[in-house]
Amino acid sequence: MRSKEPGRKIHCPTGYTAFVPNPLPPELAWTPQLVRCLSEADRLLGKLAGEGGRLPNPHLLMRPFIRREAVLSSRIEGTQATLGELLAAEVGAFIDRAPDDLKEVGNYVVALEYGMKRLKKLPLCLRLMRELHQKLMTGVRGERATPGEFRRTQNWIGSPGCTLENAAYVPPPPTELMACLGEWENFLHNRTMPPLVQAALAHYQFEAIHPFLDGNGRVGRLFIVLFFVERNILPTPLLYISAFFEATRRDYYDHLIGVTERGKWGEWLEYFLNAVARQAEDALDRATRINCLFDKWRRETTALQTKAPSMLLDRLLANPFITTKTATKNLGVAFTTAQRAIDRLQKLSILKEVSGGQRNRVYCAKAIMDILEEASFVGKGSK
Repeated sequence: MRSKEPGRKIHCPTGYTAFVPNPLPPELAWTPQLVRCLSEADRLLGKLAGEGGRLPNPHLLMRPFIRREAVLSSRIEGTQATLGELLAAEVGAFIDRAPDDLKEVGNYVVALEYGMKRLKKLPLCLRLMRELHQKLMTGVRGERATPGEFRRTQNWIGSPGCTLENAAYVPPPPTELMACLGEWENFLHNRTMPPLVQAALAHYQFEAIHPFLDGNGRVGRLFIVLFFVERNILPTPLLYISAFFEATRRDYYDHLIGVTERGKWGEWLEYFLNAVARQAEDALDRATRINCLFDKWRRETTALQTKAPSMLLDRLLANPFITTKTATKNLGVAFTTAQRAIDRLQKLSILKEVSGGQRNRVYCAKAIMDILEEASFVGKGSK
């Protein structure tokens, strides 16, 4: 029988108290407000799926969106790297940023792209969560947290220096961990409830279980993206929810705690569904504006009657930063041909030199970066 209660607190042998979540799904109260939130999220996600699928280059455009998700998901955990720094570093530009920050964000990109490829052969499951964790945590500050392995010791959440006895939250002890994870995995096979509600419940539960010593938040947000891919909710993964969580970080944590401490399932679901709705609007708006820019630029470069500038445009859709060296490699042309193509795009005000050096210059399609780096529209219902 379903319970509305999120779980139970148990006293552990060494004197601390831990929370053990109940199996999903809980008993939900389908209030008119919750039904409206689900309807709006479904409608806007369907609009993004329909119109996003008709965009000229959705697979190329997906790349900077993935990187934007990586930056904002990592920022929730305290990483300071920006989207511009990540994209510039990918073309070989020198970036004055702690290498660990760039590596952590880069690992998120690697894990997300790996997960999307892996879904072709493997459904969302505990094995895939471990593989994602390994990709995410290898070679970074959290590497001590046994990448790719579920924890065998107790972890906890709280302010720096807190102990198990005064932690803000203590997840299930190791003796309960695998049972909780097994129930979570079984819930992923459920096909009887709205997928967006299932994603929200599963994300909460993963965070409550906290199965890794470190990196749980990022893996839990990776799960949301991959869930949308696995369920064919979107033809191309253009919707990323970490931007909303980052913009409303305090609300995000308060709603998670609200479920654990007071069984506020409805409030969490409304928050999550509002996040989906707002990010669907946001993604469609950004993608549409970027494609309008490219339509204009395509007409301008076609008038040049030379192929290289037009060929370079597709590369800028995937990454707005470019160097002559990367252009030479990507286009398979001579260095001088690549430089002439860049010079022509500069004259059209499509590219701007941003490094300020005489050698190894870095160029950027600033108009695209401006769209990508705009703050997310949080809008109504984010309280």
